[in-house]
Amino acid sequence: MTQPALPENYAATLDALKKRVQSARFTAQRRVNTELVRLYWQIGAMILDRQQTAGWGSGLVDQLARDLRTAFPEMKGFSRRNVFYMRSFAAAWPGPEVVQQPVAQLPWGHITVLLGRLDGRERRDRYAAQALEHGWSRNVLEHHVATNAHERFTSALTNFDRVLDEADSDLAQQITRDPYVLDFLALDAGATERQLEERLVDRIIDTLRELGTGFSFVGRQVHFEVHGDDFFVDLLFFHVDQLRYVVVELKSGKFKPEHLGQLSFYVSLVDDRLRRQQHSGTVGLLLVADKNDPVVRYALSGHGAPVGVARYDLLPSTLRAALPSEDDLTGMLADSAVN
Repeated sequence: MTQPALPENYAATLDALKKRVQSARFTAQRRVNTELVRLYWQIGAMILDRQQTAGWGSGLVDQLARDLRTAFPEMKGFSRRNVFYMRSFAAAWPGPEVVQQPVAQLPWGHITVLLGRLDGRERRDRYAAQALEHGWSRNVLEHHVATNAHERFTSALTNFDRVLDEADSDLAQQITRDPYVLDFLALDAGATERQLEERLVDRIIDTLRELGTGFSFVGRQVHFEVHGDDFFVDLLFFHVDQLRYVVVELKSGKFKPEHLGQLSFYVSLVDDRLRRQQHSGTVGLLLVADKNDPVVRYALSGHGAPVGVARYDLLPSTLRAALPSEDDLTGMLADSAVN
């Protein structure tokens, strides 16, 4: 059968309809999820009420879970563990207004992570809002919880407010944080810059997850030639939401003011060679093993290119705290010498 000739606007019409179908499906899924979360909260609230007013114990809750599974075998959510999560959910967010909170817009699996891994309403609300805003998957949420992300949702030190206009400065600041936890690289504190680069690229999915939502990888050791001289950018990313290049330079030691000179040069180079008219201004981010914040602020004030400085951690804070300090090691060595 011969296919009819397609009119000129057919492709655009099809694309528009596909977007409407996808939007409708997403809206339907969100509504189904919201109703499911509402149901689970209502079950949990009823269990709480029975425990408080009729003295129900855990044995009766176990029985209730079994009977609900029998009554609704097609539903997967009535395991003993899940029913107890429902009770915890109602206790953590008392009052039916929970459906107006960010947590109620999350999938149930996300909510169980908040309940099982975090204490306190404030911390749970903070992670719920971040997960909703950035579209975190359950695995990403678990990663941020495991690395104490709420303690490090601070922006890197930058000069964006001085060299960018107010709106662009605020946007650019949002894509930075300090510190970045790179424990997934499985490197020790003595790793070289080249080792860091190689492992970050080898684990690029984890790297992008740590950088945050919206980053895409452009390349490592990106080459530029300037009138016969060769230059190589450590890592180059593109932020697809803000439509801007982000130059990342790595320094395995402590921050030095001269580090910003090289980064500023690379930012200017990328901005001139790769940036298109529709793109926002290129920014640079220097990742260092250690830094003195007052020194960083002084150094930033002398640069016209939009750059920032953040620290990276190769070990999680709990493990880092358990390690002996340099003073401890020095003391132990002195004691052993005396003995």
